[in-house]
Amino acid sequence: MKYGLSTLLLLVTFVCAQAQSPIGIWKTIDDNSGEARSKIEIYEQNGKLFGKITDLLLKPNDTLCEACEGDKKNKLIVGMVIVENLEVYRDYWKNGTILDPESGSTYGCSIWFEEGKPDELQVRGKHWTGLYRTQVWYRIE
Repeated sequence: MKYGLSTLLLLVTFVCAQAQSPIGIWKTIDDNSGEARSKIEIYEQNGKLFGKITDLLLKPNDTLCEACEGDKKNKLIVGMVIVENLEVYRDYWKNGTILDPESGSTYGCSIWFEEGKPDELQVRGKHWTGLYRTQVWYRIE
C-alpha cells in the first residue's frame, strides 16, 4: 500500500512539473507604461525553445526593426524570432538569447516559473557586464 501511494504521488508530481511548460502564447508588458506591449509565441524546435513576436499591441504590425543589425535589420518585427536556443536545465531554461527590437541589442536569456504561478513566466535578459533585467510575461494560451 505504501509503495503504491508513493508511486502515485511521484507520478502526480511529475505530471504537474511537466504541465509547467513555457510553450504557448505570452503577453509582454511595457516596463514604463504598464500597458500590454506584444504577444510572443514560445515553441520548441530540436529540443530548444524559441520565441517569436506574433502581434504588436502598441505599434502597427508593419513596424520594422530599424535598430536591429545583420539579417534582422529593417525586417518586420511581427514574425521575428527574438528568443533563441534556450536549453532546459533542471526546472528552468537557460543559455539562450533575447533580442530587444526597440534597441537592437541582444542579451543572454533565461526563463522560469515561480512556484505556484504557471501563468507567469519570468524572463531575464542579462548583459555581458552582468547587469540584468527580469520581466514577467503572462500566459494567454
